[in-house]
Amino acid sequence: MTTDSELPGESLVLLETAQLLGRSLQPEATVPAVLRLLSELVGLNRGRVVLPDDDGQHLRIRYSYGLRPHERDRGVYRLGEGITGDVMRTGRVCVVQDVDAEPQHLFRAVDRATLPDETVSFIAVPILVDAMPIGVLGCHRLRARSRGFQADIQLLRIVAAMLGQTLRIRSLMDQRTAWLEDQNEALREALARQQQYQGILGDSPQLRSVLDEAGRVADNDVTVMLLGESGTGKERFARYIHEQGPRAPGPFICINCSAIPATLLEAEIFGHERGAFTGAVRNRPGKAELADGGTLFLDEIGDMDVDLQAKLLRLIQERKVQRVGGDRDISVDIRIITATHRNLQEAVNLGQFRLDLFYRLNVVPIRLPPLRERTGDVVQLARHFLDDFNARHHRDVTLGPGVLARLQSYPWPGNIRQLENLMERAVITARGTTITAAEIEHILNDESAVSGPVHVPPDAATARQQNVGGDAEPADSAVFGRPYQRVDPAEADQLRSALARSRGNKTRAAQMLGLSVRQFRYRLTKLGLD
Repeated sequence: MTTDSELPGESLVLLETAQLLGRSLQPEATVPAVLRLLSELVGLNRGRVVLPDDDGQHLRIRYSYGLRPHERDRGVYRLGEGITGDVMRTGRVCVVQDVDAEPQHLFRAVDRATLPDETVSFIAVPILVDAMPIGVLGCHRLRARSRGFQADIQLLRIVAAMLGQTLRIRSLMDQRTAWLEDQNEALREALARQQQYQGILGDSPQLRSVLDEAGRVADNDVTVMLLGESGTGKERFARYIHEQGPRAPGPFICINCSAIPATLLEAEIFGHERGAFTGAVRNRPGKAELADGGTLFLDEIGDMDVDLQAKLLRLIQERKVQRVGGDRDISVDIRIITATHRNLQEAVNLGQFRLDLFYRLNVVPIRLPPLRERTGDVVQLARHFLDDFNARHHRDVTLGPGVLARLQSYPWPGNIRQLENLMERAVITARGTTITAAEIEHILNDESAVSGPVHVPPDAATARQQNVGGDAEPADSAVFGRPYQRVDPAEADQLRSALARSRGNKTRAAQMLGLSVRQFRYRLTKLGLD
């Protein structure tokens, strides 16, 4: 029975314990301090908190007060072993009046010789969380003390409940920290992949397959031709091949053959001698010479003039250049990578591209997938561009509901370049702190209304020429929207949905699907929905 003189000590233990646990959630510091209070204020000595080991099969003293390090290290019990193991198994309080008379008291941590010569008792209470034992709180005391066992049991149960909540919160924090560390590791790996892949973002199987293919040809000087629609990142892939190969320390020189007039392209690639033409006031090395020891990337090779193709063929075969107006050969050690969005086989058939040059360039063709085929990459790219343009334009806007879903459903005829431009415009023109789905739709509608042909993949163009009398698009169906496709009956639901969302406005419904109005009406007619 508790006397009035003992109440202040018990109250002080609870008050100090609450303050300790409120100041810190670090059990390494707070739990031993609570056990010290129990010893110094109410005589419950050599306190220990026993918790399950990592293997789940053993219990171990994790925190203690009054135990030497080697005693704490010895405090390991199997589940159900001894007093401690039994309390953990049953979740019930256990009081040992005399440790010398109790066979289950193992003296595992503290030898009997270390204890006082008087009769020593031991009390063990479960630490419960949601009525389940997660550990054991145990203490020694002298049996002859005037303070009753029931008062000690009640105090220890309250303290155990307080410790249980602290340990639970710490466990949740550890789980959260582990999750965040996993996330950070995933982000670090993604950043490492981004750096490894020269800023090529995406995790889709289609992209990874192309990256693996490009990586396999990087180690040798085989000529590579990158095929794909405009805006698929051909220059980034070329740089990736360069950086992964032995020529990485050398220069990477890029020429866009479609951006330079044919009369100047020869001098740009091969250089010129002084006086070779008006304005040639000094000798100037060409890009092929500047790429010596590295890689020369010829973008849009399909737009090169036929007469210049002969000189390029000699460069590829002999690795020699002759400057415009010069008469001596200059040897160059270069790797050549080319890229085009055109169907070069068709260009050869039309006499627009040399067959011998085509075979020299087409040693290892790699097709880059358009953005609409890279499942899931649109979201990652959109978020990357959002962060980039927020920083660049000193904005702090986020993407509102429905934006990512709309971006994923769009066919992206301009591929990554179009997505990048759209995100920059959205960041700049956003009225508030959130880019709304309506604002994205407005930008997409504006882009769909811009005149000019959308690129049609070479195989689609060929198929259109060969298709007569089938379900082909009208001849100018590629002026806007997606390229040639047969009308699939499965599209009916998609067309109905677009009409419903646009409230019957066919122009807006066509824009939602990336189609021209003519394409949209044609499909309605073919499917009997008009």
